[in-house]
Amino acid sequence: MGFDLKTLRDCVTAHGRVARIVITGTKGSTPRDKGTSMLVWKDGQSGTIGGGTLEYQAVTAARAALERDGNWLRQKRNVPLGPALGQCCGGSVSLLCEVFGAVEIEWLIEPQNRFSRSVLSGLPPVADAGRKVGTFSEEMTGAGQPLWIYGAGHVGRALVHALLPLDFAITWIDTDPARYPETLPRGVTQLVSQNPADVVRYAPSDAQHLVLTYSHALDLELCHQILSHSFEFAGLIGSATKWARFQKRLVVLGHSPAQIARITCPIGLPELGKEPAAIALGVAMELLKLNRLDALSTGQPKEQAL
Repeated sequence: MGFDLKTLRDCVTAHGRVARIVITGTKGSTPRDKGTSMLVWKDGQSGTIGGGTLEYQAVTAARAALERDGNWLRQKRNVPLGPALGQCCGGSVSLLCEVFGAVEIEWLIEPQNRFSRSVLSGLPPVADAGRKVGTFSEEMTGAGQPLWIYGAGHVGRALVHALLPLDFAITWIDTDPARYPETLPRGVTQLVSQNPADVVRYAPSDAQHLVLTYSHALDLELCHQILSHSFEFAGLIGSATKWARFQKRLVVLGHSPAQIARITCPIGLPELGKEPAAIALGVAMELLKLNRLDALSTGQPKEQAL
């Protein structure tokens, strides 16, 4: 979570004026946490603040804001979920809706670590007298955790579909452009290489890697190159037999048992099944636990409440 300027800029370029809805605070039980956001434009939207009546009314209000003239329209309101919306959560959320166009995007000059702005509480009256002024601040984020997926077969497609909404910056590598879907999911970087192992060196040092190509020989070479490069996580699709053979070959290639143990094989949760969607679900759970527990342990900066 955080203020993702790149995604917002891309959305404004594609759709014109865009409203961003962000949860600035929560009390009690709520469907999503503080800092969760979504984007809304005239005939579409991306992301979610929890669905249900809360999201429906927030999106309706955002589209109404898009119809109004004015520079950088901004509106904050508090919503009790139970009494106001009939939702069973019982808590309450504070929502901030801001409208961005090309001009507003240019005001957000990079590089800066945080985006702070003054916000008036309550629905906009005729005059601003008597309205409480607060400040909301968010960390500026990039495109998300770098994730390199090798293989555009059935499992690769299922993984991209499952992981794309979860704050990953996905680079999708394969040997042939014909192996990808006709329409590449928005936000995914396609990288075609006759030998995908050759591109591992270009991955960020904190990238996470998932190896699931059509070739065991290519999978082995990818594992070899990943172990020869800095990385945060590496997962390999395969059976216990495949992994036992790979471990022996990786030792021959010069890697220590401790290095080899950094590769997770098989990926996902085998007890869920071998269907692509089941594998993708298990991998998504594994990566979410890894990334979110790590974020908690490192103490990420928190958004400032109003």
